Amino acid sequence: MARALLHIVCALAAALLLCAADAQTLAPYKIVGDGIPQPLTGAAGDATHGRALMLDRSTTCILCHSGPFGTQFQGDLAPSLAGAGNRWSASQLRLRLVDASHFNPDTIMPSYYRIDGLTRVGRNFVGKPILSAEQIEDIVAYLATLRD
Repeated sequence: MARALLHIVCALAAALLLCAADAQTLAPYKIVGDGIPQPLTGAAGDATHGRALMLDRSTTCILCHSGPFGTQFQGDLAPSLAGAGNRWSASQLRLRLVDASHFNPDTIMPSYYRIDGLTRVGRNFVGKPILSAEQIEDIVAYLATLRD
């Protein structure tokens, strides 16, 4: 009996650890003016990986935006991202990705790095951001290269 109880307790502890590992803690950030000046990760992102994320049709940009991506079937619900690096600084791009509703409360653009105060959150994203801090920084790095 004691052995069976020990197995149950161990199984419950393992399940709790797995759930805790799945929950994500957001990196702290500070909004200054119209941007977030410091990278969420403390370092610049990888533009090559950012481009790959942009082209991923499951969660990000190309679903709604068009741009110089060299691929068919780009979105047309939102402005083109061509020249995004000329229009916005890395700080401004970062805030737009983290919380687009900061600029327009009625935007259809998701807040990719926010978990509070949201409505109509997909089951897979309850309690966690759509993108990680690293992914946000990678996309910022790529968007900053779009100068034309």
